[in-house]
Amino acid sequence: MSTVPGTFRFGDFELDVASYELRRLGRPVKLERQPMDLLILLVERRRQLVSRAEIIDRLWGKDVFVDVETGVNTAISKIRQVLRDSTEAPTFVETVPGKGYRFIAAVETDEPPPVLQAGPQRPIDSPPALRPTVSNHAGRAVALVTVAAVVGLIAWTRLSGGSAVAHVTLAVLPFENLGSDPEREYLAKGLTDETSASLAQIDPERLSVKGRTTRYKGSTKTVAEIGQELSVDYLVESSMRAEGGRLRITSKLIRVRDQEHVWSQSFEREPTSLLGLQQELSTAIAEQVRLRLSPDRVSGFGRRQTQNADAYDAYLRGRYFESRRMPSTNVRAIEQYKHAIALDPDYALAWSSLSFTYASSAINGDTRPLEVGPLARDAAARAIRANPNLAESQFAVGYVHWLLDWDWTAAEAAFRLAIRLDPSDAAEYGTLGHALSQAGRQTEAESLMSRARELEPLEPLGAALSAQVAFQARHYPAAIEFARRAVLIDSAFWIGHVQLGQVYAQTGETDLALAALRDAARFSGGNSKAASIVGYLLAKTGKTSEAREVLRKLEADSLERYVPPYAMALVHAGLGERDAVFEWLDKAFGARDVHLIYLPVDPKWDPYRSDARFTALLARCGFVQRS
Repeated sequence: MSTVPGTFRFGDFELDVASYELRRLGRPVKLERQPMDLLILLVERRRQLVSRAEIIDRLWGKDVFVDVETGVNTAISKIRQVLRDSTEAPTFVETVPGKGYRFIAAVETDEPPPVLQAGPQRPIDSPPALRPTVSNHAGRAVALVTVAAVVGLIAWTRLSGGSAVAHVTLAVLPFENLGSDPEREYLAKGLTDETSASLAQIDPERLSVKGRTTRYKGSTKTVAEIGQELSVDYLVESSMRAEGGRLRITSKLIRVRDQEHVWSQSFEREPTSLLGLQQELSTAIAEQVRLRLSPDRVSGFGRRQTQNADAYDAYLRGRYFESRRMPSTNVRAIEQYKHAIALDPDYALAWSSLSFTYASSAINGDTRPLEVGPLARDAAARAIRANPNLAESQFAVGYVHWLLDWDWTAAEAAFRLAIRLDPSDAAEYGTLGHALSQAGRQTEAESLMSRARELEPLEPLGAALSAQVAFQARHYPAAIEFARRAVLIDSAFWIGHVQLGQVYAQTGETDLALAALRDAARFSGGNSKAASIVGYLLAKTGKTSEAREVLRKLEADSLERYVPPYAMALVHAGLGERDAVFEWLDKAFGARDVHLIYLPVDPKWDPYRSDARFTALLARCGFVQRS
């Protein structure tokens, strides 16, 4: 006879340690492994101080080479979120500054019941064989079969009592294009992204999807290595090959722990028969887990994708171009999204992506905000009308509010709704983190960035945005590390080079800064950021004539195309020419220059914060200055 842990009750909550489950008013509450382990530790040691060192040892062990300090902050934040606790006036978890944490709520507990060891029992070690039926019908795509297998995995988890595998984590690896036709690359990437997005919405309480990234494309790493890097239980591995005018697609569901192929299937389909991919996939999922889904959720699955094959193809092509984040690829993405919408005017995914591409082009492609703003707003509104329950629709609304409207309260609300609709999308966490950082809410921002990196550890944009957030918090070593990570993942990712250059400029490493910014200029397609930071840096280091040459070049370029007035203001700031600075900042305000969002927190503007003109400009923009 042995004992197992019992149940702790506090407030409206029950912490069932034996079942590894937190419940509120009898209903399960989702909490990931590390926050759950930390909550158990705090409750077990209730009314006692639990040091950060003890937490790190309990959650990660002594020999650890990860950012555990951020991990502790993230775990505490997630506990407070599910407990609906306040940092300022805590009911459950109290912070002891510089020391650790204390669980302060009153706790009731049950004596744990005995567990009898009675003879051999059927081991719960692996799910039953998953044998999805493959149809030759045009609408039955690889993703449908793959997701059916995953749903079977979830069902097995429940049937086995729910405690053997309390929460399944999974990653969809890039669909590998085995043919020589590069034209299929957009399709491989699109299938990867859309399969991940649909899987993430099946059952967020039981299934988390990580790693919507193509960074493992062509990787020689083993399943075990990839699974460990992504911290997942299962991997979906797929390939596609064109054979005689048809696509032959193979998918495997692999358990990371022992690299066992839980399920595998190969089949053929027409390249033009991808129409029903996500709709039929989602409908099949809803049928199999319908007891856990409301009718509205089932309907939402069916409405995610278009009914038009050509519109779907155009959407996937648009996603491929959009991911490059350069002026030329922005234009091609917009063309494809418009084509998709012309074929299906109610295509919410295409409308939301069109809105995002218009809005983001103002910051990554130097387009005029006053021109693209109305287009982005209209597309976001149409996405909401087409499907307000789509995370992408709410994200598009939030992005417009944040970057173009400067209504950061409305932006935060929309981003948080998008996260609730799809809690596995790293871009949502990363963009909200960036937005909160601009508002000076650095602790919350860093927690969100940590979650984004956890979901997408090999996405260069997530690392680059983490560098920006750390830079704005004046955490320069961390900013350098994140920026280095971004360019290590993708050496041609210009935003990572910009981040690296601006941090080096701030820390006085001029040669390294200039080298990084040269790379940024080379890969960015002419974005003004690299040039303006170079001009600022040259001016700050006494190379006045070279800085003025940069300024003349920017002004000459502005006669032929839009150059953000902020770029000129930044070079004048490096030169210390205050009147010129505010002249150009006023022009930037008139142009609704999106780069003004950096004013409240960017260290480059610290010498101007005591100037009444600077404070007045922030007030006109509706921004709050970093204290």
